[in-house]
Amino acid sequence: MPALLASPFQRPVPIPPGQGQPVLVYPGYLTTDTSSLRLRRSLSAAGYRAHGWQLGRNRGARDDLLDRLSDSLLAVARSSGAKVALIGWSLGGIYAREVAKRHPDHVSLVMTLGSPFSGDLRANNAWRIYELLNDHKVDRPPLEIDIAAKPPVRTVAVWSPRDGIVAPSAACGEAWESDRQVEVSIRHLSLARQREGIELIGRLLAEELNPPA
Repeated sequence: MPALLASPFQRPVPIPPGQGQPVLVYPGYLTTDTSSLRLRRSLSAAGYRAHGWQLGRNRGARDDLLDRLSDSLLAVARSSGAKVALIGWSLGGIYAREVAKRHPDHVSLVMTLGSPFSGDLRANNAWRIYELLNDHKVDRPPLEIDIAAKPPVRTVAVWSPRDGIVAPSAACGEAWESDRQVEVSIRHLSLARQREGIELIGRLLAEELNPPA
C-alpha cells in the first residue's frame, strides 16, 4: 500500500508508442484516479490520450453508476472522434466489461487487471470489506448485469498467480469469458503501478490496437 500511494510521484514508464488512441482507466475498489496516475502518465508520454474516470473514490456498485460511466465514455469518444480502450483495475475491470456491453460501438478494447469477473464473487480477500461498506451483498449489486458474459468487443484478461487479493481463477476466467488471457507474476496492487505491470499494459495495447500491417 505505501508503494501504491507513492506511485504518482514516480516517473512514467517507457512503453511502445501509441497513435493518439483514447484510453479510459477505471480504478480499483476504494481507490481514486490517483492510483492510476503513473500508468496514465506513461500512456500519455507514449502518445495515447489517457483519461481517468473522474468519479472520485470507487466505493462499489451504485444504481446510477453505469449511466455515469456511459456518459463519461461517450464524452471521451465524441471529443476524440475514435473508439475508446477501457482498462479496469480490479473492480474497475468489471465496470469496464459492463460499459462495453452497453456501448460496443464506442469501445476498441477492454483490458481487465486482476478483476474478479469469473466464478464466485467471494473468491477474493476484499468481499467482507465490500459488504461492510455497502448496503448490498457483493453478489447482489443494485445493477442488472451478467458479470461473466463476455463483452462483444475484444477483451483481454490480465491475471497473476501471485495476486494476493483476487483468486487467479476469478481474474483469468474461462476461455469463453474473454478473448485473451495473459499471466503476469506480480501482486494485485502493483498491476497498474509497478514497472513490469505498466510495461505489460503498454505491450498489450500496442499488440491489440497497433498490430503490424
